[in-house]
Amino acid sequence: FLRLTRATIDIPVTVCYSIGVASFVRWGEMVLVCPYNERSIAGCCAFYDGSSAPLRCRAAEKQRGIAMEYIRVTEENIEKEHICCAISSNRDVQVVSKKAWLTERFRDGLVFLKSAERGKFFIEYIPAEMAWVPIWAEGYMYIDCLWVAGSMKGHGYSSDLLDACIEDSKRKGKRGLCILAAAKKRPFLADPKFLEHKGFRRCDEAENGIGLWHLAFAQDGELPRFRECAKHPHIEEKGFVLYYTSQCPFNAKYVPILEETAREKAIPFRAIHLQSREEAQNAPTPVTTYAVFLDGEYLTNEQMNESRFLKLTGKAL
Repeated sequence: FLRLTRATIDIPVTVCYSIGVASFVRWGEMVLVCPYNERSIAGCCAFYDGSSAPLRCRAAEKQRGIAMEYIRVTEENIEKEHICCAISSNRDVQVVSKKAWLTERFRDGLVFLKSAERGKFFIEYIPAEMAWVPIWAEGYMYIDCLWVAGSMKGHGYSSDLLDACIEDSKRKGKRGLCILAAAKKRPFLADPKFLEHKGFRRCDEAENGIGLWHLAFAQDGELPRFRECAKHPHIEEKGFVLYYTSQCPFNAKYVPILEETAREKAIPFRAIHLQSREEAQNAPTPVTTYAVFLDGEYLTNEQMNESRFLKLTGKAL
């Protein structure tokens, strides 16, 4: 797909002809197929090189109600599907770790829906009772991750994925959705402005500013909430302590690097790998994917390589 922006539309555009809701236009040396409206030229188009049929135009498909190209990853197809944000090799330890984690979670009702195009966008959600986070959310669906690559943002893919999750959750009789978010941009957490736009409301907040947001399908029943262990994130252990799960593939590579770096630099550091749902649901942090404590206090959920870790600890490479 060729995506035109307001910055690139200065090139004169000439409408050649129209078929239904789509128009063929000339843009520079190329012929484009766009939905038949003014906004399409600043939106999503596909190009035609004169030698084959025009490519499908997503914006036009939306107008006609045609489903976009998504793939649901399951136990049956996970080995052949690409599932990671930026990792291509199936032999990479990060991919192996993530696929093993997903395979086990599929049995708990996890859904992993992704773009047919490699590494562009996906949503991962699971019944809240089975989620690896310390929350109470009976009858809800919990969204583990909603991710769209930077180059793909602003074209409605987040809304498409979320709408698919809503439709699936309603079909399964769920009372609503819940997800983590924070006012300040943080890894693994949703943008609260986007959530509010989609009808979500904050229903609980931990002392470290991480909030639990929900979208209720009905007004009856209890709202989701954090368990006490997560609402007041604190531990007794001194030094750096990292809690993490295998949900994020990058942990399989970078956590061992931090452990080795800490040993070499004599930095007090301990990594605690949460390996069961029970451990994760009773962890002292609202974010279990990756959470760092320093001298008992919650510090960050930002993943770190060696240089970031040493910068945080004040040590030199």
